[in-house]
Amino acid sequence: MTYEELLTEIALSDERFIVMTAENRALVRNIPGKLGNRFIDTGITEQTMIGAAAGLALRGRIPVVHALASFLSMRAFEFIRTDAGIPSLPVKLSSFIPGFLSDGNGPTHQALEDISLMRGIPNMTVFAPADEDDLVKMLPQIWDHPNPSYVRINTRKTDYAHTPFELGKAEVISTGDDVTILTYGLMFEQALIAAEMLKNEGLSVGLVNLRSLKPVDERVIIEVTRNSRLTVTLEDHFLTGGLYSIVAEVLLKHGLTASVLPFALNEKWFKPSLLPNVLEYEGFTGKQIAERILGYKTFYKQPGIAVPQFAE
Repeated sequence: MTYEELLTEIALSDERFIVMTAENRALVRNIPGKLGNRFIDTGITEQTMIGAAAGLALRGRIPVVHALASFLSMRAFEFIRTDAGIPSLPVKLSSFIPGFLSDGNGPTHQALEDISLMRGIPNMTVFAPADEDDLVKMLPQIWDHPNPSYVRINTRKTDYAHTPFELGKAEVISTGDDVTILTYGLMFEQALIAAEMLKNEGLSVGLVNLRSLKPVDERVIIEVTRNSRLTVTLEDHFLTGGLYSIVAEVLLKHGLTASVLPFALNEKWFKPSLLPNVLEYEGFTGKQIAERILGYKTFYKQPGIAVPQFAE
């Protein structure tokens, strides 16, 4: 099932759903004719769209809104915070081409701080599916939840069959004593490649698809950092405020420490190109990730850092 098919099915079965867009119909091209006046295109007016969505939510509707990730998370930030976040309304944000998925676009269209911005809003929930299979397994629960949500939409097709989704729970693909890769969204594809290459080098490798970034699965983060000599955070986001920061916050909250190697963009936007070229130029291919981990020798020389059992 595709994103559009899922949204159409749910909207047709539940009249509370309103589909909205700020003149970005890439994900919903066939929906207008099926929903009639429950499809609203506000034009290039992200702020107006969020304000209207909040008004609809106050009247018992569930608006699913669509816009480019950079404009949705930044141009409409104050409206999301004030109109959806403060009153905790079920405004569902579908964020198109986030992170490296905006490949050929320049810095103005690169959403690399969206996770940081959205998870900073009280009541907002934040999710990043690994691919389309993950996406359609996650969205029914996300849309059914009463809180506002921000979803990094990822409709890329992969051969991986994901496990059922539970709000706030990570998907543990494998566990490993030597290194564990924590990732989300698009980078899951490259993490699979890197993990396989590392296993072929004789390492015990773990891989976790966090998928839910707020609420985040603290138990899994604690277990990974306790049981692996090296924890790797892998994300197409700025270093500040994303997964690396999330892991640091969780560890500090529980009085813990760990050896962590981050893959993220540090104080820079990426060079626009086709996606495979972007990944290679910025050092985010599975091969490059594995090679950098293999070159990070300090974790081979130290035993795993002993930390207390996770406390409820």
